[in-house]
Amino acid sequence: MQPLYDPDAVRPMWEGLAACGVTPLRSAQEVDEALAQKGTTLVMVNSVCGCAGGIARPGVMLALQHKIIPDQSTMVFAGVDREATERARERMVGIAPSSPSIALFKDGALVHTLERRHIERMTDQEVAQNLSLAFEQSCERQGPSVAPETYQKAKATQFPLYKG
Repeated sequence: MQPLYDPDAVRPMWEGLAACGVTPLRSAQEVDEALAQKGTTLVMVNSVCGCAGGIARPGVMLALQHKIIPDQSTMVFAGVDREATERARERMVGIAPSSPSIALFKDGALVHTLERRHIERMTDQEVAQNLSLAFEQSCERQGPSVAPETYQKAKATQFPLYKG
């Protein structure tokens, strides 16, 4: 499937996540392989919208600094990784397709989600707190995903919210 957005133009919208240990998935096969792994897998459906940039991405990055994190953290980019996004959404059984969205799988089964309708009413701190609680219930890997200085550097690349 042809991307809707230029992959180079959206690069800043996923590089901070990648710096925090989130692996971009580009195809349906990569999504299938990630979700076939034993253990826990975080899947973020990333997007160009404001709630992705100001809330979801920073929230995921912060959650991955928690003391307990998923075994693997991944993302698909809606409008860019279209095949991968479609497959990830297929695996989010019972959840309406939305961007951004965040799902936690354990042994390939969906155990927790945050849809856009939830995210757009939250702050990045609330997203991180919500995910951290889900990690504590389902995950075992010790966090954080990256060293504090790496996180701070990645965090500095995120789009700031308007403070008025």
